[in-house]
Amino acid sequence: MLRLLVQQRRRTTAADVALTRLGVVLLPVAALLAAAVVPLGFRSVSDLADGIVWFNAMEALAWAAVWLAGWGPNSTLALIGGYRFLAQGLAYELPHMLAITTAALGAESLRVGEVVDTQAGLWFAVWMPVAFAIYLLSAMAMAFWGPFDQPAGRDVAGGAAAELSGVDRIVFLGGRWLLLTVAAAFSVPLFLGGGNGPLLPPWLWTVLKTVAVLAFLVWIRRKVPTLRMDRYMEVAWVVLTPLAILQALVVALVVLVR
Repeated sequence: MLRLLVQQRRRTTAADVALTRLGVVLLPVAALLAAAVVPLGFRSVSDLADGIVWFNAMEALAWAAVWLAGWGPNSTLALIGGYRFLAQGLAYELPHMLAITTAALGAESLRVGEVVDTQAGLWFAVWMPVAFAIYLLSAMAMAFWGPFDQPAGRDVAGGAAAELSGVDRIVFLGGRWLLLTVAAAFSVPLFLGGGNGPLLPPWLWTVLKTVAVLAFLVWIRRKVPTLRMDRYMEVAWVVLTPLAILQALVVALVVLVR
């Protein structure tokens, strides 16, 4: 960390520095904006009527941030990383969005607070296990984490951060961690009952559940096999998306008959 702080910024020919910096800064900003609708206990910074849509929109903004960070340096390697993330994001955004929508469908509301209230008796993770699993897997892809980190430079191409150095690299990689943490935190009101729980105060239940989900994502980082990117695209389009649609249909039927 200290080494990066004192490291000189890397320069490339005809680079668009402003565009690069915009992408670097936009990644943690998008994560923070997404966190605005994540409740701590039963309170959030902004309990929007369409909070679930807002969260998903801010994740899409993170796409743009990573792509800009790859485009700005005018480097082939960084640009490849940026386009890799676009391809990965497009493939996993659909099942990710469907998993989030399934939780909203179960609560019959797009307000995050109402999704939490609906789970007072039974967590959505219990009767929407497929949606919960798809959400966690696609959240890893959206945060280019673990086996999905090829856009960040797993191989010789170097990824979108190939030309980033010094403070720029710290902010970019910190933004990735922040995005993963916010995604883990959002799974709590969506599928794990939010602040609902015995004995402890609601805010502490939210923190404990978030830490548990984040610890699981960090642990599973080395457990999910690494495949070529085209294989991961195939998993998203051929396996996860149909499963997410099927889970949404099952939840819709339950909502209609209950």
